[in-house]
This record gives sequence, structure tokens and C-alpha cells, in this order.
Amino acid sequence: MNLRKKLRFYVITDRRLRNEVETVEAALKGGATAIQLRLKNASTREMIQIGNKLRKLTAEYGALFFVDDRLDVALAVDADGVQLGPDDMPVSMARELAPNLIIGASVYSFEEALRAEKDGADYLGAGAVFPTVTKKDARVLGLDGLRKVVKSVNIPVVAIGGITHENVRDVLKTGVDGIAVISAVVGAPDVRRASEELKAIIDGFFEGRDVS
Repeated sequence: MNLRKKLRFYVITDRRLRNEVETVEAALKGGATAIQLRLKNASTREMIQIGNKLRKLTAEYGALFFVDDRLDVALAVDADGVQLGPDDMPVSMARELAPNLIIGASVYSFEEALRAEKDGADYLGAGAVFPTVTKKDARVLGLDGLRKVVKSVNIPVVAIGGITHENVRDVLKTGVDGIAVISAVVGAPDVRRASEELKAIIDGFFEGRDVS
């Protein structure tokens, strides 16, 4: 499996914007290559129920499936991986408990990026690139900060935070391996169409067809 390519177009769920299963099915039809279940303030039982449905969908489309924060839920639903933030279980501990899972680390600074790679993360979710309405307290890394992270680590970097169809090319030019979005897809009137359009921009850039 080419992890860098599988992380190219990463869509994260947000119940405040749209139902998880509806979101994921439409995003996958539109070309998403990775999906993350982000479900704050839900019971473990509900997370597992929804996670099982998303696991089935992502398997059908050949996409990677990640669970945000919760290693136990990721294991329970046979997800491909887990995304861990600075306040979650340490990456090194998660690696010991689940050696076969892909472990992503959310980082908000150059220092955090270096630490996460050293601790054994398989990839980084780096941001916020721009201010974002879905996570108002997120620290803003900016394009320059993102570029510094990309140049300093040897593992894949997925950019996140305020990325839209209009600014995605600027983000891709920093050298990231992938783009993670919430609002640009989940908050769009037509999730599938928004996914198709964003996927076309991303693929065009990586395949040298970008004419911007």
C-alpha cells in the first residue's frame, strides 16, 4: 500500500454539519481516499455502531478508515488507523498496544511534528493551515509553518484547517502529501460534487496537470 497516495484526499466527519454515514458515502463516491470518524461527546457504543458502518463503506471503496482520538474504538471496528492529538494517548503507547494500526498524530507546531515522528507516528495531520470555523481554538500554523514541517520530517504530512477549493493549490505547493477537509466537503450543499471538484484539483496537481 502506498500510504502517501492513500492520504491524498482525507475527509473528516462532523455531525454538526451532516450525518456521518451520509457524508462518508457521498465523499467516497466523489473520490475521497481516506475517511476519519470524528465524533465528539458520543457514547462508545454509538461510536462503534457508526464506525462499523463506515468501515464497511470505506472497504467497498478501497479507502483508508481512521478513528479520531479513540484507540479502543479503532480496534473494535477494525479501522485502518487512529488519529491522536497532543492530549490523547501518547503515540508511543498506542504503537505498543496496536502495532498493526496506522497512527496519525495531530501537530500544531514544528516542535510537535518532530516529537511525533520520533515517537513513531506513521503520518502527521498538520495545521491549522488557516483559521477554521470547525475548530475555533485551533492554533494556526500557516503556510510557512506547514512548509517547515514538511521539510523537516520523513513521514507523510496531511494539511488540515480552513482548506477550501480556492486555497488548496497554495497548500499543495508546500509539499504536503495530502489534504484533510471538513467544511469544504461536509458543509457543502452537495457533498459528492464538492468532493469530485476538490479531488480533481488535488489529482491534477500531483499528476502535473494543474494549469493554475
